[in-house]
Amino acid sequence: MSAFINLISQHRAARIGSACVVPRTQRTTSCVCRAINPKSNDHEEVNVRSSLERAAVGIATAAAVVMGIFSPLVLEPPAAQAILVASDPVKNAQAILRNALPIYNKPIRQVQKELESISEALRIPGSKSLGPVSRAVRASQDVLSRQKDAIIKDFAPEKKEFGLENIEKLQAALNEFQATVEAKDKQAVPIKQREALTYVGNIEEAMVKGFPFQVPPEYADRPLLLGRATLEMKVKCRETPEGPQTFVQTVVLDGYNAPVSAGQFLDLVLRKFYDGMEIQRADGFVVQFGDPEGPGDGFVDPKTGDIRRVPFEVKVIGDKEPIYDFTLEDLGRVNEQPVLPFNAYGTLAWARNEFENNSASSQVFFLLKESELTPTGSNLLDGRFAVFGYIIQGQDVLSDFKVGDKIEYIKVIDGAANLKNGSSS
Repeated sequence: MSAFINLISQHRAARIGSACVVPRTQRTTSCVCRAINPKSNDHEEVNVRSSLERAAVGIATAAAVVMGIFSPLVLEPPAAQAILVASDPVKNAQAILRNALPIYNKPIRQVQKELESISEALRIPGSKSLGPVSRAVRASQDVLSRQKDAIIKDFAPEKKEFGLENIEKLQAALNEFQATVEAKDKQAVPIKQREALTYVGNIEEAMVKGFPFQVPPEYADRPLLLGRATLEMKVKCRETPEGPQTFVQTVVLDGYNAPVSAGQFLDLVLRKFYDGMEIQRADGFVVQFGDPEGPGDGFVDPKTGDIRRVPFEVKVIGDKEPIYDFTLEDLGRVNEQPVLPFNAYGTLAWARNEFENNSASSQVFFLLKESELTPTGSNLLDGRFAVFGYIIQGQDVLSDFKVGDKIEYIKVIDGAANLKNGSSS
């Protein structure tokens, strides 16, 4: 099988990437890796000659795994081509979700930026970090004070009360935050930061007016998430370093940027499709589940008797609506960044078959992001798999999941009313 690999390896010091391309018609034998059958746990060793090849093979293997193929992948890195990679990409799931909201209010985005910069400041050892933290808090207070009217003006009429409530909470939180900094309580800074950013996110949510685009007619009758939904996922792990444990995670689905993908997953959650299902892949790169018992590879729609498929869907930064049916590779847009990238540990996306963009149905995976194999802002997964959500709490325990661990349930905490054409509609 010939393969096409377009890969950017991020240079840590200069943040410059190397592009590596193998045309579809070219076959070489310098380095071979075999993808893993989705129902098998056997791994074959990969022989690589350099760190670049090792990263390339790792990414390509993982891509093959989540697509559910079992076939040889042939790869030879040609001469590198230098391209620019965006500096300091956002890796925090909640920050990604804030940035993905369809709003354009500069004052609140400035407050968000100041508060998020605190994470970088906290890397400074000792009390020296408190100076930058204090400046960020004061800058946030200044923007909120001087441009409060500009923020309020952008609230959606039906969400204005919610927005005003969160402005008051944010002001109080910033006052408490400043007092915490003055008391030199560095341990409490991340807690106060998260609290303030929660209110910022709520204020930004209150600015979203309606739905930002129209879903194509051919998919408009599918379950659609016209907004966001928050889920709770409970998994019983049989074996961890601390013995058997049960973990609860919080997942946010983003229908603003992936309404079809998020909607069809939420519909399956409401049908309790995943309740009692086992983890079916946990290889250190992805945690995958959703393959039902029997010969079928997806959810059988009781109305039609056929497996329901999910069309490929990805929204690119700067585009007004998502792209459907075609990957960014298909369209020659591999260097453009999705609004929902594979930047965060616990990114949720659809698994699909190789060469069949619209073959997803019920199998999904969480990415256990590794910076070397999936360089933030430049990897083989962005634009090739449909991301529709993130774990925002409890993502660290994904590394404890093993094949056979049981999903006790996935349930909706908030946002079920945003689902259109679902099983309960």
